[in-house]
Amino acid sequence: MEPQISQIRADYDVGKGDPQTFSIIGAAMEVHKELGPGFLEAVYQDALALEFDARGIPYRREQALYVRYKGEVLPSSYRVDFVCFGDVIVELKAVREIGPVDRAQILNYLRVSESSRGLLLNFAGRSLEHKRFVSNFKSA
Repeated sequence: MEPQISQIRADYDVGKGDPQTFSIIGAAMEVHKELGPGFLEAVYQDALALEFDARGIPYRREQALYVRYKGEVLPSSYRVDFVCFGDVIVELKAVREIGPVDRAQILNYLRVSESSRGLLLNFAGRSLEHKRFVSNFKSA
């Protein structure tokens, strides 16, 4: 099933009605406050795992997401940075600005995982950049 524009939206008012994504963003803000910009993505990922542990946020790190084609699992897969609370896709970046390729990446992760919520977190700026995505992708 091809995604339709109406199946995904970026939601910038993250705190309203979604305490789970709000808590993930709070943890990421703490990491950014402590480390600041300038590190590689892997450093932020390590620090965020520690912050999730400290805050009791359940997560799986480097979770494989498998693509299906006509009912068969393909050998290729995606690897998402975190899956929190069982279904929130969290992708980290340490880039000058989030672009279309980064957005496409999280949209693919949402589509493949059939998760309804995703966060794109960018640690490279003077303050944490975060974008929340809400989808209704379901396999046909």
